[in-house]
Amino acid sequence: MPEPSENVRSGKPSREQLDLAHGKMVDDIIAPDLKVLFSGINPSLYSAAVGHHFARPGNRFWPTLLAARFTPRLFSPSEGALLVDLGYGITNLVARATRTAAELTAEEFVKGGRLLEDKVRIYSPRIVAFLGITAYRSAFDRLDAKVGLQNETIGIAKLWVLPNPSGLNAHYQRDDLKRLFEELREASGSSR
Repeated sequence: MPEPSENVRSGKPSREQLDLAHGKMVDDIIAPDLKVLFSGINPSLYSAAVGHHFARPGNRFWPTLLAARFTPRLFSPSEGALLVDLGYGITNLVARATRTAAELTAEEFVKGGRLLEDKVRIYSPRIVAFLGITAYRSAFDRLDAKVGLQNETIGIAKLWVLPNPSGLNAHYQRDDLKRLFEELREASGSSR
């Protein structure tokens, strides 16, 4: 499938462009030895259509990174690559874009978990932060997992679970997300 056109990247995608984004991927933002590798569940159709992580309006990922002092200013989704210079990256547990995560199968989560383990062993981040507790539980068969630091590791990487920052996740409000992301930032050794 072709790359998103520049007008889609810079503007709001049409309904047709969103439909065409079904099943597409968004490239990882990754480098060796990151402080934190954030792992989303999977790309939204909006993110796949524009080619950037957490791009859907209303997603609280980028504002939460600023509030928790991971970034010095509010980054737009199109500036995601700048995270690497700060020691952070983004990937997804399942690569294919869907309208909702409910479209994903249990098998996709398990396979995605194995692929993520391989990626983590190659790139060696200090911490992998999963953005969605249900996805983490499904991928790694950790039904009792709670938000925060986990007992397991992947290689040398500690595992951390955070709430999904989607605006649809009403269980966690802005201040809750800020506090939980700050705990991760402090644990990662970031001093911003």
